[in-house]
Amino acid sequence: MKKSVKILLVVLACVLVIGGTVGGYIGYTHTYHPSKWLVEGDDAAEDIALADSIDTLDMMANTWQEAVPQTEIYNLIEAHFNAPLPEGKTAKKAIVIGYDGCRVDMFRFIGNAKRTAIGTLLADGGQAVFSYCGGVPYPAENTQATSTAPGWCSMLTGVLADQHGVTNNGQPKPVEPKTLLLSLPESGKIDKSAFYVSWDGHFSKKNATYINEKTYAKENGVNATFCRALSDAGTKKNILSDLRKEDCSDFIFLTLEYTDHTGHRSGFGPQNPKYVSAFRDAEDAGLSFIETIENRATYDSEDWLILITTDHGGIGGSHGGPSFEERMTFIVSNKEVLA
Repeated sequence: MKKSVKILLVVLACVLVIGGTVGGYIGYTHTYHPSKWLVEGDDAAEDIALADSIDTLDMMANTWQEAVPQTEIYNLIEAHFNAPLPEGKTAKKAIVIGYDGCRVDMFRFIGNAKRTAIGTLLADGGQAVFSYCGGVPYPAENTQATSTAPGWCSMLTGVLADQHGVTNNGQPKPVEPKTLLLSLPESGKIDKSAFYVSWDGHFSKKNATYINEKTYAKENGVNATFCRALSDAGTKKNILSDLRKEDCSDFIFLTLEYTDHTGHRSGFGPQNPKYVSAFRDAEDAGLSFIETIENRATYDSEDWLILITTDHGGIGGSHGGPSFEERMTFIVSNKEVLA
């Protein structure tokens, strides 16, 4: 091959690579990011597009301006196990189905499916409310990172990072204050708890959030299971296995990574078809848990609290900051949330 031809082929290859890279970047920014996320003025930036979008969610029992703190999850679970058994019930159970990194504007897609986890809870008389992460309501400056570890830890302990000590991922939480995974079985309110995940940052690394609680449970004979799978599919399998047992765990806390992992890879929000698909995957898994609970032979004699929630939202390809997209979350329950 002549030298001139080789040079021409190299030049063409470079053009294709550069063009593909630039084109992919332009496609990403066009597809996954609105042309203007924020409206500027008086130092009070607000994502009008998202606010307008969630203002139209008529299934919500409150407005985003009335959002409750994500620590309300803890209060709902405590209240459930402290309340007397309803007539005809012989056992209390609770499950928290966590969609990690799921934006609340995904609720716009619930009506497009025949049956969903969230839709099922609402159709059966449940309630959906706006909640918030970041420590304080938007638009006040957040006092806590909108990250995975602080978010879930606040729900499990009922307090914020300034008290539970987890300000970001990769920080082992002290045993005190104990999460519900320890406090419920230790208090005798339940026989056993279980924590199902696939992300290794929860309790599978030396610097994992709940590594100290996992060790404490083992050393002190607390009937708390810490179970990690390698994927959401594995997490789903482990949970269904537990729920199908006659003596299933009394309190189950789980996180699914569908939306969070997809958001980091290709963008958080309804502008990203892959993120929408990930939300539907999470909903399919959540629905399988609900249907398995309802099909339990002992279901009619059990008093179940079923919650679906998220730890944070996301903007672009990340989270952790103060934006509206990152801080607005949700709680869906088969029971009343707001009195």
